[in-house]
Amino acid sequence: MRAETEARIAEIRDAMNLIRRHLDWDVAERRLAELNARVEDPNLWNDAEEAQGVMRERQKLDSAIGAVRAMERELDENIELIELGTEEGDETVVADAEGAIAELAQSAARRQVETLLSGEADGNDTYLEVHAGAGGTESQDWAEMLLRMYTRWAERRGYKVEVLEYHAGEEAGIKSATLLVKGENAYGWLKTESGVHRLVRISPYDSQARRHTSFASVWVYPVVDDSIDIQINESEVRVDTYRASGAGGQHINTTDSAVRLTHIPSGIVVACQSERSQHKNRATAWSMLKARLYEAELKKREEAAMAQEATKSEIGWGHQIRSYVLQPYQLVKDLRTSMESTTPSEVLDGDLDPFMEAALAQRIIGGAEAADAAQ
Repeated sequence: MRAETEARIAEIRDAMNLIRRHLDWDVAERRLAELNARVEDPNLWNDAEEAQGVMRERQKLDSAIGAVRAMERELDENIELIELGTEEGDETVVADAEGAIAELAQSAARRQVETLLSGEADGNDTYLEVHAGAGGTESQDWAEMLLRMYTRWAERRGYKVEVLEYHAGEEAGIKSATLLVKGENAYGWLKTESGVHRLVRISPYDSQARRHTSFASVWVYPVVDDSIDIQINESEVRVDTYRASGAGGQHINTTDSAVRLTHIPSGIVVACQSERSQHKNRATAWSMLKARLYEAELKKREEAAMAQEATKSEIGWGHQIRSYVLQPYQLVKDLRTSMESTTPSEVLDGDLDPFMEAALAQRIIGGAEAADAAQ
């Protein structure tokens, strides 16, 4: 068997193992059996809403489990064909089987990513905040570069992007901004981007052309729908109104229509200034606050499941996750996964999928290793 085919077989098996881990295979099979039994119960449809939920969960599990089993069967069949063709000297059979394995490797890679995007809120729309770090104009310019990077990434995927809050820098760039990204699996893709991003470059604002290091923080949290009940005590929330600021022109309001909410127990702060109506901005800000509190709860659950301090630090707010070096050499490196790109211009133009896929995969592997260690 050719080395290239052996490598593809190894890739397929790795993908299937990762999917099995993510599904928690034995638990998933038992749950599917339970759901199949419930579907056979004629009383299930007495509650249409509950029945629809059961059917959705059953279909999702059945599809995921069925896909893995189908991949396993197809892989085994083609390996056997290669062995038989080799024994009989039939190169046509061998070539056809190797071609089928190459296609299966691509299918397995796609299925692996789809499986990684099956978390509780992964399918939801998402909010994305960018905040400049210390360093004045340098960091504010870097924050605006990040804002553009995520906007370009979203546009590449056909997502809709709305600017909810935009706080311009004094000379250039932004102090902070909040985007609403709408599209299938928007939160699932972007959730691994939370953290500190570092830029190293020759500063365009330095007359002596010295190299500068700048930092900006990114925070991602999912939009929550009506089916998720988040209770907030309004007495624990401080409401501030202020005059919206923006890039200029039509972005600037002449009334105090912008709204900032501070959740005192957690210290979470959200702001919205996208509308000229204070009432609309207030409603959006409350939705954002619910989403931040929900995301905080999701994070607690993930950290508890991983049960590993090193993994906790990797997903925590304030932890540096990626470096973008433009001078003296060109390199983007994710410090969690070691994923690299030697074309920063492409990454900054929205080519982020390889970094996101690697970070998603590491979450699953890290969680499984932590669970194994705890046993």
